[in-house]
Amino acid sequence: MASSPTPLKHLAPGWFAIPMGLCGLSLAWWRAAPLMGEMATGIALVCGLAAALAWAALGVASLLRWQHYPQAWAEDLKHPVRHTLVATLPVATLLLATVGVLALGPHPAVRLLWWLGSLGQFGVTLWVMARWWRPREQGGLARPSITPALLIPVVGNVVAPLGGVALGHGEWATAQFGIGLLLWPVVLALLGARSLVQGPMPERLLPTAFILIAPPAVCGSAVMELGAPLALGWLFWGMALFALGWAATLARRLQPLAFSVMHWALSFPLAALASLTLRLAQPGGLLAVLGPVLLALCSLIILGLLMATWRGLREGSLLAPEPVAQIIPSSA
Repeated sequence: MASSPTPLKHLAPGWFAIPMGLCGLSLAWWRAAPLMGEMATGIALVCGLAAALAWAALGVASLLRWQHYPQAWAEDLKHPVRHTLVATLPVATLLLATVGVLALGPHPAVRLLWWLGSLGQFGVTLWVMARWWRPREQGGLARPSITPALLIPVVGNVVAPLGGVALGHGEWATAQFGIGLLLWPVVLALLGARSLVQGPMPERLLPTAFILIAPPAVCGSAVMELGAPLALGWLFWGMALFALGWAATLARRLQPLAFSVMHWALSFPLAALASLTLRLAQPGGLLAVLGPVLLALCSLIILGLLMATWRGLREGSLLAPEPVAQIIPSSA
């Protein structure tokens, strides 16, 4: 496929799922250090550096896109699905700050990064939720907007305690965690209602089903940061494991799909589950075996995603106009 003459125009906000996935992988390798030693710490640092470079490069590219193609940004903000992916930027920023806490400690730059991500995520949640008050013809909540990607802006607040507690912002991190916890079942109910009324999602959006793993996996790690009983960690781990099994039933339908940035929806949720599993693992226990297996699986998938992304960029099949999934509301 020939490259688009204006590739920057097609750099949608969802590309920040790449540093999200790399940050998640870094955090999972940090959790593996007690079992695997310094090698795991070294891999975690490499993944964290890669995440920081990807975040910075995408940040600069997004600013240039906003300057040169403001209409493209406006179209993303109005789109029923792509507008939810704006939240990948503040969530990626929060996760990068969490990696920074582990690598650098409570450095002022890390603290600033965390606050940018935290307040940015809070603002995006308000912006997305405010749209629900509007009439549908003015961009309000409609069935095409209800996909698992809606979890990112609405429930992504649960990420805050992962780095916020260590930075001394436990009170605000707990409050922000509560926002995500409150709205998580709301999105699940909306997804169920959408399936009943409109049927399955378009094939191109199927990778987003793996986002369902992220809320319970992140909540499990977050509540342990907040000092909750270990039983709560296990409770959320069970939810995340079920979500993994549920999403995995789509594996055969994912195989024939052309690669797109939507496939990066697999990365962070799998990394979050591996991280929680390793955190709950006890020497000699089942999770001490399952944790490294999940970590290896997650690492291989993210490596495959990186290779596919590089190939797509080289061939010009990613930063180019792509067919938009047709989402036709039911006439009933």
